[in-house]
Amino acid sequence: MSESDNIVAETAARIFADLADPQTVNAAKDAAWKAPLWQALEENGLTLAWVPDDLGGAGAAIADGFEVILAAGRYAAPVPIAETLLAGWLLSTAKLASPAGMMVPLPMRPRDTFTMKADGSISGRARGVPFARDAAHFAVLAEGKNGAVVALVAAASARLSEMRGIAGDTIYEVALENARPVGSAAATGIGKEALMVMGATVRSLATAGALEAILALSVKYSGERVAFEKTISKFQAVQHNLARLAGESAAATTAATSAADAIANAQSLAAPGIYLEAAAARIRSAEAATEGAAIAHQVHGAIGYTKEHILHRYTRALLTWRDDFGNESQWAVDLGNRVAAAGADELWPLVASR
Repeated sequence: MSESDNIVAETAARIFADLADPQTVNAAKDAAWKAPLWQALEENGLTLAWVPDDLGGAGAAIADGFEVILAAGRYAAPVPIAETLLAGWLLSTAKLASPAGMMVPLPMRPRDTFTMKADGSISGRARGVPFARDAAHFAVLAEGKNGAVVALVAAASARLSEMRGIAGDTIYEVALENARPVGSAAATGIGKEALMVMGATVRSLATAGALEAILALSVKYSGERVAFEKTISKFQAVQHNLARLAGESAAATTAATSAADAIANAQSLAAPGIYLEAAAARIRSAEAATEGAAIAHQVHGAIGYTKEHILHRYTRALLTWRDDFGNESQWAVDLGNRVAAAGADELWPLVASR
């Protein structure tokens, strides 16, 4: 990790610790905590870390932004920091300036499609979009007559329909009907696959951070909870579960950071091995999220399911993130199809490329 990485990671961790403490957020009666948190993130250049200076951002390295995502995951930060980072990155690939405020990239799932018509308007629909109600703008990757186009669209141009996510949280269907973008430009070397690769890696990192947090919560709780005159951490069954949880956390962190490192050091998202890294991270971290959430709740028992306890803030986030930018089943099927199409002789070189 470079000195720049350290500074960015420390700054993000300090802001989240001071302004996004899960216990404080969980006990809050309204969303008054959100504005100071977002202001601090913006003032420190973290929301537009992936946007060059001349386009309104901080001009930080890709690795720096990934550190912000990992830190946000450790706090299950309920603000669109990941979405705004991705939106800024997408806009910058087309040399479009990023505005201040919260943004969300579209599409966020492989099957969602947006089209730019001959008159420059954009139409399309995306399902399962988080934070759409909070966003001031959408960064849209659309298909134009001459290839992919990136557009900045005001959120006021969209029609939003509320949906319920798998964890019971509010997500949205975002519909654009002949929306006029604030600005647009041809995408340079970026298509939907590249957006899904970046998004999947971002969600994998957030998942790794959240798993680290619930492991720490579970270890702490098991060392304090007393049953039959001894802490439950002394019971072999609980020790076994904690070891399993630690293994799932380590696997997710290893896969996610490997993908992030590959992207940060690649010349292009189309470079050999990048897709494999992102797919492996997405599949393994999603599996770890499912197993890890179940184990953490088992260790905590009934109290972990209560609204008053913070565990649910993490496990609900973990379950929700699995569907963004393609779920693990979609990635596994597509990866399998690619490996099969390449043939047996290409399998080992692909696996050994990292």
